[in-house]
Parts: sequence; C-alpha cells; structure tokens
Amino acid sequence: MIELTLYTRRDCDLCREMEELLEGELPRFGAELRRIEIDGDAALEASYGQEVPVLFVNGRKAFKFRCTARDLRKRLSREVSR
Repeated sequence: MIELTLYTRRDCDLCREMEELLEGELPRFGAELRRIEIDGDAALEASYGQEVPVLFVNGRKAFKFRCTARDLRKRLSREVSR
C-alpha cells in the first residue's frame, strides 16, 4: 500500500491543482491519501508554510508546489516495485 500525505492550505490554487491531479492518478495505484491543512498549526506552518502543497510518498518528501501526472506516475510506480 502506498501512503501519501499532502500538506495544504485553505484558498490555495496550487493545492487544489495538486489534489485534482492526485484524485485522477491514485486509483491506478491503490494509494491512500491523507490531507493535512497546515493553517492554524504553528509547527506545520513553520515547516511547510512556504512550500505548499507538499506531497510525501511513504514518509519521504516527493514533490512541492507542482508535479505532472507523468512524474507522479513514475514516482508511484517506483513505490509499487519496492
């Protein structure tokens, strides 16, 4: 099982773009997505405030700001083959 964690903010266009991309690609890989909104959490804002959206794949930072469907599929395919 591939576990994805997406750190986001409210009213973030890049975050919505990343979420839409993930919704389209995740069913192919049987991956689970956990979305974490950082607004209002000082520690998370300090860690990720300038980088959102930030996507972690199985606990490792994989993308920040943007990724393409091709890059996401490539990254998730590597996880499947591990």
